[in-house]
Amino acid sequence: MGQDTTSTPLVSIEGLRISLPLGSDRVMAVDGIDLSVKPGKILCIVGESGSGKSMTAHAIMGLVPKPLKVEGAIHFDGHNLADIAPSVHRGIRGSRIGMVFQEPMAALNPVMKVGKQIEEVFRFHNIPGPYDDRIVALLDSMGLPEPELLRHAYPFRLSGGQRQRVMIAMALALDPALLIADEPTTALDVTTQKQILNLLKTAQHERQMSIMLITHDFGVVAEIGDEVAVMQEGRIVERGAVKDVLHDPQHPYTQTLLAAVPDLSPRPAADAEPAPLLSAANVSKTYRTRSGWFTPGREVHAVQNVSLQLGRGETVGVVGESGSGKSTFARIVVRLLTADEGDVRLDGVDANLLDLDTRQLAPLRKRVQMVFQDPFASLNPRRTVFEIVAQGLRAHGVGRREARRRVEELLDLVALDPSAADRYPNAFSGGQRQRIGIARALALEPDVIVADEPVSALDVSIQARVLDLFADIQKRLGIGLLFITHDLRVAAQICDRVIVMRKGEVVEAGTSAQVLFDPQHEYTRLLIDSIPGRGQMPKKHGPATAAAEAMERTRE
Repeated sequence: MGQDTTSTPLVSIEGLRISLPLGSDRVMAVDGIDLSVKPGKILCIVGESGSGKSMTAHAIMGLVPKPLKVEGAIHFDGHNLADIAPSVHRGIRGSRIGMVFQEPMAALNPVMKVGKQIEEVFRFHNIPGPYDDRIVALLDSMGLPEPELLRHAYPFRLSGGQRQRVMIAMALALDPALLIADEPTTALDVTTQKQILNLLKTAQHERQMSIMLITHDFGVVAEIGDEVAVMQEGRIVERGAVKDVLHDPQHPYTQTLLAAVPDLSPRPAADAEPAPLLSAANVSKTYRTRSGWFTPGREVHAVQNVSLQLGRGETVGVVGESGSGKSTFARIVVRLLTADEGDVRLDGVDANLLDLDTRQLAPLRKRVQMVFQDPFASLNPRRTVFEIVAQGLRAHGVGRREARRRVEELLDLVALDPSAADRYPNAFSGGQRQRIGIARALALEPDVIVADEPVSALDVSIQARVLDLFADIQKRLGIGLLFITHDLRVAAQICDRVIVMRKGEVVEAGTSAQVLFDPQHEYTRLLIDSIPGRGQMPKKHGPATAAAEAMERTRE
């Protein structure tokens, strides 16, 4: 890490206040915070959605939307960034302060090649050309493959991790003194997360710049940070060196956030073998593209001979990186996709579900329901919560009055007020929307729920509540849960058994304890080693942790 070259902070924030629109849940998005970023250091700002983290970053960048009012001082390079002309701010933005946004696909122009987008940074700040060599060198420094060719690609041709690297390249193009990274690893695979964090640390060290990293994951803080500030409802409630805050948190909110970080501890083994509920045998799916005038046809084996057994009241986790075939397999199980080969059977149904036509499948659909990764995209914004949750009930002939009673019971089951039934999805937070998705899945009293990355983009505290909700509902209703995730910490918390997928194939399978604490395949070990903050987070205490420590001692 770079060392302090001066005692003077690079950025000094004093009494920063940012208003919220009328009718919001509070008056101020940021309420009188004082904060500083030291030269050559990484400051992490941690908190849940709505805590004011991103709004603070936008104030530094001059991106707070009007008519929101910014008060206070942000001292940088002899300027008060909270009160300077927009033209002056534009000159600083990009050249002296760079920013990496949370969702690169939304921040990048989808109809412009990535090389041209980086070139725009140079042109905007009147940097003389030629630019080609600089662009290729930047992309190469980000560890991107074949940068000479990649600069001619459009963003949609790149993976999530590659798009994030392009965003970092754009932010670093003019060697800024400060880089602001707003949730740069949210929803990325653990291996890609580790690569991005290592890339940021390397760039910070080589360029002797400062980084303000915004995150909700204390694992990321432990991995990369020098100092940390914890924000709650627009205020800073705790700050200090990362090691001090991690191992001796003073504020109850900080303690709550730390307690919510999933622990890599095995779930206790079940007392008895669960009754069989769902089985999949040798399921395969291949995608084929036709050849064109200048492009050969392609075959992608998305799922290859995948088999598993799911018992009543049991949770089976399917883990792996993006592109491993997890979601394709999940969609085959619920028949949103049709497999090329294989056999999927429900307990009590002799026929292979993959062989049934739509008419034959209709009465069985209510037995297998799905919770999707993005709750906002999967909920119709034009329908009320009642209409969304009751849709399946109404389709199966349940009267409106009975459907209303059932919806209110379901909302209470997922810890939402029954009055939520008359509101629309945009009135809820991400965690609340995911609860609505779970209520919808439970409406038809299914035997199996397939949950596809249901907590990957949620704050850790909300994530913990949703996972507890799944466990509670499963215990009460005896539902079988097929849980798709890339986060092995989450798999350890909720899954009885785990299968690990890579490039469409199962490379390892077993109980959570076997797979997570005695992995046999190098890919499983890579996933475990890539968990942010592994080995640096404070240990939790309890039965699962004690069991994990005992297993570690046995292995040694």
